[in-house]
Amino acid sequence: MDLSLRAQAAGKPTPGVSLWDILQNLWDPDTNTSGFVSLGVAENTLMHDDILKHIHASLSLTSKNLTYGDGSKRLRAAMSRFLTRQLAPVEPIEPGHILLTNGCSSAIEHLSWALANPGEAFLLAQPYYCTFPMDITLRTGVHVVPVPFEGVDPFSVGCVEMYEEALVQAQLGGTRIAGLILCSPHNPLGRCYPREVLLRLMALCEKHGIHLVSDEIYALSVWENTVDEHPPASPFESCLSVPSEGVIDPSRLHVLWGMSKDFGANGLRVGAIISQHNPALHAALGPVSLYSSVSQMSENATASILEDEAWHDEYLANNRRKLSSCYEIAASWAKENGIPYSKGVNAALFLWVDLGAAYVARHPEAAGVDVDTIVMQALLKKKVYLAMGKDFGSEVPGWFRIVFSHPEEYLRMGLQRTIEALE
Repeated sequence: MDLSLRAQAAGKPTPGVSLWDILQNLWDPDTNTSGFVSLGVAENTLMHDDILKHIHASLSLTSKNLTYGDGSKRLRAAMSRFLTRQLAPVEPIEPGHILLTNGCSSAIEHLSWALANPGEAFLLAQPYYCTFPMDITLRTGVHVVPVPFEGVDPFSVGCVEMYEEALVQAQLGGTRIAGLILCSPHNPLGRCYPREVLLRLMALCEKHGIHLVSDEIYALSVWENTVDEHPPASPFESCLSVPSEGVIDPSRLHVLWGMSKDFGANGLRVGAIISQHNPALHAALGPVSLYSSVSQMSENATASILEDEAWHDEYLANNRRKLSSCYEIAASWAKENGIPYSKGVNAALFLWVDLGAAYVARHPEAAGVDVDTIVMQALLKKKVYLAMGKDFGSEVPGWFRIVFSHPEEYLRMGLQRTIEALE
């Protein structure tokens, strides 16, 4: 039987080396020295031993965990207490404000489905997390309108005008904008939005009657930048912690969080939509959430972590220290090798680097060619995988995302292979 047109489009092979082929052939100093070093996937492996120890010590299953459960009562209660404590929201987060999903990709898709009709669109700043467009569009019929900044700092108040310009142009072209999606802290730039910018973006959404979705999956992975003095890094503030009365209708504000990044547990598949003033949204997503429910074992493991305040406070503090140290290694490496990189970073797992400029500086004959493809081919030849900025909607060619949240030996091996590829 023929596949649907959408299935045919989704099933087209990706050119070049498949990411899944790379992930099945990863470098190991003892068992696979010829494998790939992957600094391209947004995973934090720094604290895996710690979290595994806690899960093994606390996981206890009952017959209830083999059923459909009780609507995640325990986990929603634990998460509401945890996020109220960690995000310092203006209004305490209640269990009824939370809809659980099997990861934040499902959460983004649910909000795309619920907040926009087919043919409508969401504003998405460039560069953006590379999977956002697929999460938003693949199965919903909704579109993405990328927002370029043309040299304007995307974390300054000047960015608001660029969002509004993109919105107006889209609507003049017949596309209704349903919402604006932030990644805060930002992937791939690793920066936080100042409060003034958040407030102005909220006001923009209210002015045009659209939703603001803030993906805060890196909210607790904020650390001290000991390398770069300028530009000064902004502290993280959740959209829920910004007093917004009279600025935006609270029913238009939605925040996402999950276990994948702050707890280095992508494989648990636990995400959440926090919407405090939109019961209609919760009612609509209730039936749909059946298709993205969290496993009972993941619920049990996650609840035990979030309930253990003393343990997770120590865990998060240690994680921040390690992220700061890894950033120092990566940023110092970039400086020592003359590789331009985005500064002002103090959050998430990324160093955003201009490998295209570094490559052309070493190979002047490559100026004016497809530097993204040339650099990527060179990296893969040296068995190192990085994420290409072209896939993130980078406005300028040649930028790549390095994920530095790995043990030092693995990180240094990947950085060394990257230099070998440039040479």
